[in-house]
Formats: sequence, C-alpha cells, structure tokens
Amino acid sequence: MSATIADVTRRIAAGEVTAEGLVDDAFARIGTIDPHLGAFLALDERGARQTARAIDKARSANEPLGPLAGVPIALKDNLVTKDLATTAGSRILEGWLPPYDAHVVEKLRAAGAIIIGKTNLDEFGMGSSTERSAFKPTKNPWDLSLVPGGSSGGSAAAVAANLCVASLGTDTGGSIRQPASFCGVVGLKPTYGRVSRWGVIAYASSLDQVGPITKTVADAAHLLQVIAGHDPRDATSLPTAVPNFAAALEAGVDGLRIGLPREYFGEGIDPGVRAALDETIEALRANGATIVDISLPHTHLALPAYYLVAPAEASSNLARYDGVRFGKRVEGVDLLDMYKRSRGAGFGPEVKRRIMLGTYALRAGYYDAYYKRAQQVRALIKRDFDEAFTRCDVIFTPVAPTPAFAFGAKANPVDMYLADVFTLSCNLAGLPGLSVPCGFTKAGLPVGAQLLGKPLDEATLLRTGAAIERWADITETPPGVATLEPKPDQGTQPS
Repeated sequence: MSATIADVTRRIAAGEVTAEGLVDDAFARIGTIDPHLGAFLALDERGARQTARAIDKARSANEPLGPLAGVPIALKDNLVTKDLATTAGSRILEGWLPPYDAHVVEKLRAAGAIIIGKTNLDEFGMGSSTERSAFKPTKNPWDLSLVPGGSSGGSAAAVAANLCVASLGTDTGGSIRQPASFCGVVGLKPTYGRVSRWGVIAYASSLDQVGPITKTVADAAHLLQVIAGHDPRDATSLPTAVPNFAAALEAGVDGLRIGLPREYFGEGIDPGVRAALDETIEALRANGATIVDISLPHTHLALPAYYLVAPAEASSNLARYDGVRFGKRVEGVDLLDMYKRSRGAGFGPEVKRRIMLGTYALRAGYYDAYYKRAQQVRALIKRDFDEAFTRCDVIFTPVAPTPAFAFGAKANPVDMYLADVFTLSCNLAGLPGLSVPCGFTKAGLPVGAQLLGKPLDEATLLRTGAAIERWADITETPPGVATLEPKPDQGTQPS
C-alpha cells in the first residue's frame, strides 16, 4: 500500500493490478502489522471484497470507473458507516451498527473507493495522542514507543504504515494536522463548511471538519475533490462551487507572500522542529516567495477560548447519549439513576471532564462570563486573520511545539491541551489548514509545517504544500514499522 491514489487508479485502469488483489494485500499487511500498531478498531473484509470484485468486473467490461476506483481507504471511527461498527472510540457506542452512511462515506463509495475499516481515535475526538481511546492506544509508525498524535491518530498511523492508501479524519482543534505531523504524512483541514458534517459524530459542531490524511499533497487534493461540495442535509455546508484543486499543484511559490506570525515562533518550540521550519522558510524564499512578518495579536487567547467553546458544545452534543435510544445502557433503580449509571460507565475520564467544564460554562449566570466571552474572543481571532491576509497569501507556522512524544508524557490534561496551541486558531476562525512534512529532528522524527489560508482557498495551500513536499522529499519508510515488515519467506510483500 505504499502506492499513491494516482498510482492505484492508473494501474487498475490499465489492468496491471486488480482491486481484489490490492484488498487482499491490504488485509494481509494489516494482519501482520496492526496487532503491534493498533490503528484499526474495525475491519470490513466482506464489504471491501464485494466492492473490489464489482470494480474489477466493471473494468473488464470497459465500463467507466470512478476517480477513486479500487483505492483502499480507512475512516476515522467517528464517521458513521452503514452496518459497520461505529464507536467514536467510546464504550458508550460499543457495538453500534448505524443504519446509514455519512455524507463523505457516500461520496467515497460513489467514487469507487474501497472502505477497508475504521481507525482508532481519542474518545469522541477529545485528545491529542490517541491514548484516550476507550479500547486501546495507537502507536507511532516511526517509533512504537511514541504516540501518533490525535485525535485522528489511527488514521494518520494507518497511512504512514502503508496499511491503506489514504484515510479520512476529523479536525476540531488540530486533530488532522497534528497527527499528520507526528506521523510524517499530509493532513488537510478544509474550510469550515467545505465538506459536509452530516453523519459525523459531533464533538463541537461549530469547529468540527472532515478532511483527508494522505501520503502526498496531490493525494490530498484528489481526495478533497471527491468529498467537498454542498450538502443540503448539513445546515453549515457552504453552497459554493468546488474548484479543481489539482490544477495549481505544479505552480510553485514564486510570487506568493508567505506570512510568519511572530506569536507562533517564540519560546517553547523544540530545537529540532525550529531547525526544520527555518530550513523550509529559506527554501520558500529561495524559490521566489516573499517572506512577510505579520502579527496575530490575540493568539494567546485561542487556547482558553477553545476550551470554553468546544466543551460547551460537547456538553450539548453528548447529552443525547442517555442509555435510552441507542448505545450503552446500565439499568438503575429509576430513570435518573439509569442516566447516571449509563453515562458514568460509558464515558471516559477526559470526556467527563469536558462535559462538566462545558456544562458549567453554559449555566445560568455563567454563560455571559464564559461562553459568550469566548465567542467574542473568537471574533477577534478571526479579525486578526482577516487583517493578516491583506498582507500575505499564506501563513506559515509550526504544527506543534514538539515532535511525537512518549506515552504518558502528557498525563496532565493542561500539558495535553498545550500540544494543540498552534492549531486551535485555525478552527476558531474557520480557515483551511494543511500539515505537510518538511524535515526531521536529529532523532529522526518527522516535522510538519502548517500552512493556513484564506477561507475557501485550499488551492493555494495545496500549491505551497506541493512545493515544500518536492524540496523535503520525505520518502523514508517509518523505522518503527520497518521492524514489523513481512519477510520474503512469509510470502506477503507490501504493494
């Protein structure tokens, strides 16, 4: 599965490989590697093989093939899938078989993608390490003693370990971009409203967005092309045309204005991360970009604002898990006791923490002091970006202050929250954001550069990211997974 989307679709169309053969290879590799990695929560071997056979039959009959025909794709387990277990990484949804597909899943299937399974995540997307899944942790393919990031850690690890060609994640405060950086892959958070959230298990509805995690920037553009577009079932879906995202990938950065916000380059950045970013900035300058110093003065307020807005919306969204309609139910002496027992047994510690924080912020007498004030700060952060984009086309920042960290290194919740300090503002402002690999630390861990763009200007981010990708040329096999690779005498080789 080291092939890209373009590789797979070309080879299938030419008859060089079969979709069923690719699916067989994918599940064989998953069977060898994933018991040690923990990227998947559920697999759909029967459904994947049925889809693969249908694609092979269509190709043999010279019928038109979809833009993702035969491409094995994994889905974060908060994207609803018909008759395939969807848990959001939580015991409260353990074993739930949804009766419908999310909008993005419908679009993938219509494009010929092969859904191979559901990937692990921090429970309900509340975490930055995928240690907070109710079922198991996921490990980083570069070093199995380190976290893959979160909350889309399973999706990023699966792509980095070549268990699938591409995956989808969700990003509420950095949950696509940060694990992409930690795992050395590409992660794109589209503009809020660019991709439908219908069928996404909600965490914070004004912040959540679905996006691709891929091996290359071109693959991210290809996958976004399929999943983007208006959906009348989602009231926040934007009724705007979807441009050709691949059209500008080769344009380079000559003439682009790249903004460097001083608030993102202060103390606390790991020296290895800073060195990789500095080299990338110089490469941008050398290739014709103009580097512009900018300021985003309310950046220091993003973290406290986010941790009022997101928990408040989570408190409301997660109220539906009451043990009555679906999900885990623990009987009690009366209805209230049943609610308490079901939610107490079904939710993990971090989810409970955020529900309580959000409920407190929404209480009568506290709403104006906390939630309303946080929304006012959010407006100031958006205004900062609007002003900055009058002086630049793209904003360049770190994705995270550090590379991937060890399991248990951020047991203090505040330390974990700080892992997203550079990614939160993008969600609060509803902007598109891209994480693209740009180098390595001295310890050999991947570093991602974050590109932030104007609303609905994913094309410029992808153009810039593609240029960085060409210079960085990160093609190394993650060494943690390399130790788990099938040996020649085992009869299974990665595709």
